[in-house]
Amino acid sequence: MLPLTTPEPGADTVPGGFGLYVHWPFCASKCPYCDFNSHVREGVDQARWRAALVREMDHVAARVPAGRRLSSIFFGGGTPSLMPPETVAALLERADHHWGVGPDVEVTLEANPTSSEAARFAGFRAAGVNRLSMGIQALNDADLKVLGRKHSAPEAMAAIAMAKGVFDRFSFDLIYARPGQTVAAWQAELSRALDLAVGHLSLYQLTIEEGTQFHTLHQRGDLVVPDEDLAGDLYEATQILLNQAGMPAYEVSNHARPGQESRHNLVYWRYGDYVGIGPGAHGRLTLDGRKIATRTHRAPEIWLQRVEEGGTGAHADEFVTPEQRGREALMMGLRLAEGVSLSRLTAEAGGANPVDMGAVDRLARHGLLTLDGDRLTATAEGRQRLNGVLAALLG
Repeated sequence: MLPLTTPEPGADTVPGGFGLYVHWPFCASKCPYCDFNSHVREGVDQARWRAALVREMDHVAARVPAGRRLSSIFFGGGTPSLMPPETVAALLERADHHWGVGPDVEVTLEANPTSSEAARFAGFRAAGVNRLSMGIQALNDADLKVLGRKHSAPEAMAAIAMAKGVFDRFSFDLIYARPGQTVAAWQAELSRALDLAVGHLSLYQLTIEEGTQFHTLHQRGDLVVPDEDLAGDLYEATQILLNQAGMPAYEVSNHARPGQESRHNLVYWRYGDYVGIGPGAHGRLTLDGRKIATRTHRAPEIWLQRVEEGGTGAHADEFVTPEQRGREALMMGLRLAEGVSLSRLTAEAGGANPVDMGAVDRLARHGLLTLDGDRLTATAEGRQRLNGVLAALLG
């Protein structure tokens, strides 16, 4: 078991930290709003998949410079709570061999709150998981049915209670801007969520993504979601209620009490390095001073075959140019309430400031950005309109 303590400063050599992401691609069913790389299979050869994930981790580790230390590990999907705890334990043991999984490393596993998966919580904790992230999505049965979820509201309550008894740190997700949702109904649901939460909530606005069942229904007019104005009202109601509860947004969709932020997601948003293994996993690695983008084959069976034949399911590396690095660091950093350092952006961009400073002045006058010395930050209003802010800054 891996107890959680505060990470030691200077644990890694690249700004932003160093994380490991493990993608488990399987789900019991496909949610109608989901465009993630998730797949439904009647049976999964657990031993074969465990061996393949370990082997791909070995392959990446051979490329990573010696001395790098993990700050976080995240098991995502798909539904990684469908993995046996033995697989989690084997992967954590291998990660410890390569990069160290000490008491300071946050280890998060995504889980669904069905009773069969909740029964595994203690096993995941014993394997080394010290933070759970649950996909609750709604706190009433009618909306859970609309969202295609397999759990009921009572099951969600029971899973939350069980998680509280097993994990010191856990989070759960809710989706808002659901069909027919009103501000008053969302405020009441958020109040219930705050009674249940410990330190972290992820609150995502429903978006209609191409290739999903919801997209087809929306195109036919059979699914109506709140318009832009109502969605904005729902977002603003979220910020007010969560701020009052002492759980402000530290990122566009994520709220936490101080010290309860997701350390793994901070690696992404602070533009750190991360290893991605498993089907469809992405990574960013700094090798010999260059930033490399990695990605693996999305199809589970093709990925598995490639790992067994050659050690990895990865496509060819892509070199991230200095210009791209500056843009990516800006796009990630402005999602955070803490903002991003202009000197960091300039360093990533190879010495050239990637930000249009004239646009900074204009956006600041409109209350969408602040510039305090070296620190560029999107205001709450700016984060609500972040796509437009970024378009103006990047030209």
